[in-house]
Amino acid sequence: MHRNKNADKPLLIGNIPLSSRVISAPLAGISDLPFRLLAKSAGCGLVCFEMISSNGLVYRSPKTWRMLASDPAEKPVSVQIFGSDPSVMATAARYVEDAGADIIDINFGCSVKKVLKTGAGAALMRDYDRARDVIKAVRESVFIPLTIKMRTGWDPGGDDAFRLSDIAQKLGVDAIAIHPRTAIQGFKGRADWSIIAKLRKMASIPLIGNGDIINPHDASRMMEETGCDAVMVGRAAIGAPWIFSNIKEYLEGREFAEPSIGDRFDIMFAYLDAAVRHYGEAHGCRIMRSRLGWFARALPGSASFRRSICRISSRQEAVGLLSCYRDFLLSRCKTQAFRDRR
Repeated sequence: MHRNKNADKPLLIGNIPLSSRVISAPLAGISDLPFRLLAKSAGCGLVCFEMISSNGLVYRSPKTWRMLASDPAEKPVSVQIFGSDPSVMATAARYVEDAGADIIDINFGCSVKKVLKTGAGAALMRDYDRARDVIKAVRESVFIPLTIKMRTGWDPGGDDAFRLSDIAQKLGVDAIAIHPRTAIQGFKGRADWSIIAKLRKMASIPLIGNGDIINPHDASRMMEETGCDAVMVGRAAIGAPWIFSNIKEYLEGREFAEPSIGDRFDIMFAYLDAAVRHYGEAHGCRIMRSRLGWFARALPGSASFRRSICRISSRQEAVGLLSCYRDFLLSRCKTQAFRDRR
């Protein structure tokens, strides 16, 4: 049985202990409170808010401030902020700390054009002086642990990442997460895990690897090949939050299994209810029109289910459609089992 040598050792981010070495990535438009609660209940060691605008917090945007909603059940939590003005970032960090965050993360990896043109996200990786000023201002403004999440930068060789890592460590950052693709790549091509391995040799603080982790075997291989202290899972958790527990179990040398049909639908019902509680019935159901469809990928009848669920307007309607689809799948399983016995 495989077992990762560090899986059962506690990992500290600053003074915050993590229950596992599997962390959820801050996914824009996805990592809201209902999603984070799912991830946490599935064994995620640290859940991360989607990135929040420092300008939105400082200038009191109601929509931005609503993004800070949290729940004790998801702790510990990391809140990622983005921006390029050191004083604004420092003020926003204080607001986030006051709101109850356990960890603050600075975004150095977003490559979306509207973020880059403000000098934030990955743009900071080619402006070392401003990056230094932003990290220093935030570090001096809060008491809780501070982390950064970055890409390799604009240079495929990782020079930007190595320089930013050195700056961050000297300024008192508590951990670094790296997605080893360039800003220009976006999510195309393959993540260059060798950059993580090189950075591990340079860094004296916890290093979190991210990129191309699709299953527990990928997570274990990344940790073995690079020496990173933890893995961060992003897109693979969309519609499959059980990946967090599967990775945790595999790293600890235990068997893991995909959820049963019943368990999968229990998760979907819980997700629906969390969304309705958080957003209200009408808004929550609109959001879940697409999100519930995520869970049906590769299942029989998924296309028909997605077409029906994309029109829901009430919790009762959603529960009815979920129940019908679950019963259809369970019936197919029983029929197949009967055929296999013949």
